[in-house]
Amino acid sequence: MKAAFESLHLVNGNSFHVRQFDERYFSAPYHYHPELELTLILQGDGKRYVGNSLASYQEGDLVLLGPNLPHCWKSEHIKKGRINARSLVIQFAIDFLGKEFFDKTEMAAIHGLFVRSQYGVQFTGRQPVNELLQLEKTTSPFKRMIMLLEILQQLAESKQYELIDRQPVEVHAEHKKINQVMAYIIDHFRENIVLEKAAAIAMMTPTAFCKYFKRHTRKTFMETVLDFRINYAAQQLVHTDKPVSDISYESGFGDVSHFYKVFKSKKALSPLQYRKKFASDLA
Repeated sequence: MKAAFESLHLVNGNSFHVRQFDERYFSAPYHYHPELELTLILQGDGKRYVGNSLASYQEGDLVLLGPNLPHCWKSEHIKKGRINARSLVIQFAIDFLGKEFFDKTEMAAIHGLFVRSQYGVQFTGRQPVNELLQLEKTTSPFKRMIMLLEILQQLAESKQYELIDRQPVEVHAEHKKINQVMAYIIDHFRENIVLEKAAAIAMMTPTAFCKYFKRHTRKTFMETVLDFRINYAAQQLVHTDKPVSDISYESGFGDVSHFYKVFKSKKALSPLQYRKKFASDLA
């Protein structure tokens, strides 16, 4: 699977998209687009991939993604014959109100929010859920515009947020190969993933690919794969009561002892210590 380029087509002269998705599971592939995207999860849970980051998401998850930042949501706990995944998505160009509009003094806070969005922003404080839902229902173009600005201003003023990916994958033309490889990692890191396959996707020799990948991500290919595997395992340790051996294999490790060694080197705790520490933090 490649990191797909998504071309957004605005209709009826509108300057931004507001759409609600109701699906059995989130089906969009790992993709990117020049527009910013504000996504609110209304129903469902699973894994959220943004650039090099893997994290769990659930109902109420609200993130702002900057231009060309690759992303996708993978649903879990899917039940047949019913809606399991619902989201509200707003997409707009960074200059959707004019090239200099957000350079004005009055727009300084939102301008700063847009700068942070290049890393992806997860909002951890009060979520403007009602405001977003009302925006989706409002038919007056003028009122929709004012409501969107008010929502952006509220988010810009919030101090309760986390940057999702402090080293985002760049998406200039020369870096598109990296995005294709990241899509391959996201789809297959729990399997027997191999360097040669990734190099073939990038249409490079393994040696050239290793240098190219590290230059643009600041990590080796296998470090990136292991980071996804360990992060996935950590979430399984925290959110399930599965045996460590099962989690090891489900995370892509063929050898449990190797999993223990890598996990401790990454988290400074053994898998069981990590699980106990999280449980005691919640107590």
